Amino acid sequence: MMMSICIDLTKYLQELKQERKTYLMEAKKAQQSLESTYKQLDSSKKRFEREWREAERAAQYAEKTDQDINATKADVEKAKQQAHMRAHIAEECKNDYAAQLQKFNKEQNQFYFNDMPLIFNKLQDLDEKRVRKLAQGYILFSDTEKHVMPIIGKCLEGITKAGTNVNERNDSMVVIEQNKSGFERPGDLEFEDYSQGINRASSDSSLGTPKGPMELLGKNRSKNFWIFSKRSKLSPSTLPPFSTPPAPSPANGPPSPKFGRDPLSYCLKEINKTVKPRISSFRTLRRSPTVTEDFGHLPPEQRRKRLQQKLEEICKELQKEVDQSEALGKMKDVYEKNPQMGDPASLASQISQTSQNIERLRGELNKYETWLAEAGGRGDTLRYKAHTFNNNGAHDVHSPDGAHSDESTPDPSQAIYAEFDDDFEDEELTAPIGKCTAMYNFPGASEGTISMQEGEVLAVVEEDKGDGWTRVRRSNGDEGYIPTSYVTIALNK
Repeated sequence: MMMSICIDLTKYLQELKQERKTYLMEAKKAQQSLESTYKQLDSSKKRFEREWREAERAAQYAEKTDQDINATKADVEKAKQQAHMRAHIAEECKNDYAAQLQKFNKEQNQFYFNDMPLIFNKLQDLDEKRVRKLAQGYILFSDTEKHVMPIIGKCLEGITKAGTNVNERNDSMVVIEQNKSGFERPGDLEFEDYSQGINRASSDSSLGTPKGPMELLGKNRSKNFWIFSKRSKLSPSTLPPFSTPPAPSPANGPPSPKFGRDPLSYCLKEINKTVKPRISSFRTLRRSPTVTEDFGHLPPEQRRKRLQQKLEEICKELQKEVDQSEALGKMKDVYEKNPQMGDPASLASQISQTSQNIERLRGELNKYETWLAEAGGRGDTLRYKAHTFNNNGAHDVHSPDGAHSDESTPDPSQAIYAEFDDDFEDEELTAPIGKCTAMYNFPGASEGTISMQEGEVLAVVEEDKGDGWTRVRRSNGDEGYIPTSYVTIALNK
């Protein structure tokens, strides 16, 4: 069916599409030609109308000039000549309009009575060929199905016969024969009379039952022996069929000893072992948010503090690397002046490593300064711009001779005042921009957050900036951040 029907129909469909596209292009060209002729007709018609009005106006002006007693003969002649010329031009436009009209009518008749009917007939023939080809495909499909039906019917008869010949009794007996243990039933237990001082070491029956499971009874006198008990520790070679799975092939090695117990209880224990750690891990995932490098998982205030702390650590590491770079540079100069003290080339790897560390720390410093600016940190430019370094690896705040420059060294008191200004800058209460109603309880345990109860109404001080937190204020003046998804917000218009 794929070769004779599907592929053949697909190829024929592509041919029909191409042929249909050709006919539609012919119709489009004929329509564009008719539209072009109509535009020429409309243009000649407007020109004839315009020139005819000018001719009438010129004739009226010539008649008016002829009747005017103050007009000279030259004026009258000029007006008559102008009227005659305008009438001649109008007559030419009239003839042109008539010719264009005759041409358009001819082309319009050709379009509607010859061209378009011919194209439509071609499209009709094309569609009829398509239907005829599709009908042939249906017939071929039906013939193929009829040819395959006897084979399918024979297969179905075989399935029915196999289902009829199923003997459940024989099947169950085959399974029993394959998995029976071969154990003999144990004999009766003897009475042990402890009142006569008899303490037998074994509990063999008087009928001389074969050893095997009875040996376990001798080792575990205080416990009853049951074949289906999960406490019976039988070897894999002596296990009954319901306490062990079928023995694997020798290629798979000996069976695992942990299957010696009841399979149901063993499976339940294994499931319990695997489920509990997963549950605890899911709880951990739920309680602890994903920690990101820019501390975006923290509330805004806490995030700013962590970013500032990280910046201070990076600056300290950068200062160490700069000092080490200066020391290596001085050592290299000493070696170059006094070669007997050492080889300057031996310091190249250390200098290169130190330079790479400095570049890396500078990149991290710029990255965290950018994040701190996004978090809305104030006064950080004053605090961290002093940690920028020049190309020689030295502080900008140091002069070349090692002394501090008065211009670049900030006054410690000014820095302290700047920090105090930063700390107390937020004390001025900003006007609320709206209200919000809590939909859920929020404990507000993290630094910078505020607790709220379901149904509580709070004033919105600062909108969510995309980090999922909104700054609010209570009526008593307490301010803090809350999750935006925990409240419904109504901003002032």
